[in-house]
Formats: sequence, C-alpha cells, structure tokens
Amino acid sequence: MDKELWKKCVEFHGHECPGLAIGFRAAEIAKEKMSLSFSRDEEIVCITENDACGVDAIQVITSCTLGKGNLIFKDTGKMAFTFIRRKDGRSIRLILKQNDREMEREKRQQYILEGPEENIFKVEEVNIELPEKARIFDTIACEKCNEMASENKIRIQGGKKVCLDCFNEYSRGW
Repeated sequence: MDKELWKKCVEFHGHECPGLAIGFRAAEIAKEKMSLSFSRDEEIVCITENDACGVDAIQVITSCTLGKGNLIFKDTGKMAFTFIRRKDGRSIRLILKQNDREMEREKRQQYILEGPEENIFKVEEVNIELPEKARIFDTIACEKCNEMASENKIRIQGGKKVCLDCFNEYSRGW
C-alpha cells in the first residue's frame, strides 16, 4: 500500500474511512491490472455506480473527474467501478464483495486496504462500449428563470426553452 498516496486521498476527502479505502483499493487494483497511470485528459474513464466516499480516492489516484468528463456517474447504488483504457478499450469492473459489517470500523478499513484482493472485490474483464469523449455544449438562457443552462439540458415546454429546474415533468406513474 502506498501510504503517501493514501495520505493524499485522506487530505482530499477530509478524513479516513472504510468508504475511502474501497475507492483507494479499487483504483490501485485497476492501476496494477491495466497498467494505468494518472489521466491527464481522458485516457482513462471510470464509471462509478455510487456517489460514496470511495469516488474521492478514485479522483485523486486516476484523475478521473466529472469536470474532465472521464468520471461517469451511473446511479445503481452498487459499490462497483468500471475502469476503461481509451487507447485499446480494455476495461475491468470491480464489485465490492459483502464484507463483515460487524468488524470494527478501523479494522474493516485496514482489511479493505491490505486484505487479499480476491476477498475484497470481484474483478472481471468486461466488454463495454467506450463512452464518447466529453462534449462542449452551447449555453441557453431559460425563458422562465433566465438562468443559463447547457443546451443538452434544456427542454421545450409551452413553446419556451426551459431548464430542468423549471421544467414540469409529465408522468402517468408507469
């Protein structure tokens, strides 16, 4: 375990916790298995299926970020991370295995950081369609609140261009 890198992750996140350890270990395993390095642009893509603490470690270690467009949030609620190498499309998915929740918090964190990889994660090669690179969209003024929004998030309602906050979703409950 790279203790200096762990310190950087803790500093970024604000505290140590088992959740941060999950992301730290997932990123470290992905780096090793796929020969990944720090992503200056979009060389690496991470699809995270949760918005928990571990995502902070993934950002620090891989430099996959929402702002660059190479950190994609797919809200399944699963503690799962898919890492994709753009140059050849190779990808792996790491899914946290059920662990002993009765274990004391600090011991659980240490176990996640240092325990046998095969006991912590299910790691599988996956074939996934490579997400397109981040696009830059025009900005449009909402005709209701006058706030600016990305054109891909604008809706037409009552003949007006409106942002998602002003848009009244229609659903029949199906």
